[in-house]
Amino acid sequence: MKKSFAVIGLGRFGRSIAMELSKLGADVMVIDNDEEKINRMSDYVTCALNIDVCDTDALSNAGISNMDAVIVAMADYLEPSIMSVITAKDMGVPLVIAKARDHITGGIYDKIGADKVVFPERESGKRVSRQLMCADFLEFFELSDSVSLIELMPKKEWIGKTLRELNLRRDYKINVIAVKEDDDVNVVMDPDEPLKADCPLIITVKKVDMKRLM
Repeated sequence: MKKSFAVIGLGRFGRSIAMELSKLGADVMVIDNDEEKINRMSDYVTCALNIDVCDTDALSNAGISNMDAVIVAMADYLEPSIMSVITAKDMGVPLVIAKARDHITGGIYDKIGADKVVFPERESGKRVSRQLMCADFLEFFELSDSVSLIELMPKKEWIGKTLRELNLRRDYKINVIAVKEDDDVNVVMDPDEPLKADCPLIITVKKVDMKRLM
């Protein structure tokens, strides 16, 4: 089943998240009160709505309660951001992420119930999007325009099986370059050692093949 997300606010950060989530195969709704921004995004997302985010009835009618997560990306507009976070949580959205411009606004979002606060100078829209699409991702780095390095937890179906049995290069198009256990990073893996649930893998993967991990 596809994951569904709503992005409220189409500044640079909001657009980046919406575009990346769409590229990764998610259903994406974008919401903004700027009609020009909505028109520019309409061809790239599932649904683009020009509504007042302070209008709780409009947000309710938009269907954000059905989303896996709502990303409130309006750090420069505190009142609408607060209203959007509160409305999303009141409607039962399981994960509400708020973009903050500083620690003061971040603290406000924490107090009103945001599940996660992000600071764009630390986390890019692409990074947040990929973590949303795959909760197993612990760290994510772009090695080039086409290749990424990812630290991720083993999938449930991998646990107890060996790298030889799984043949992840064939089935997932990934290369396992290390296994982490406690504070150790083992780059000389035994292909016949069963994978453990609490030992992350460090892999490289082409971006075009990342969907296989989600």
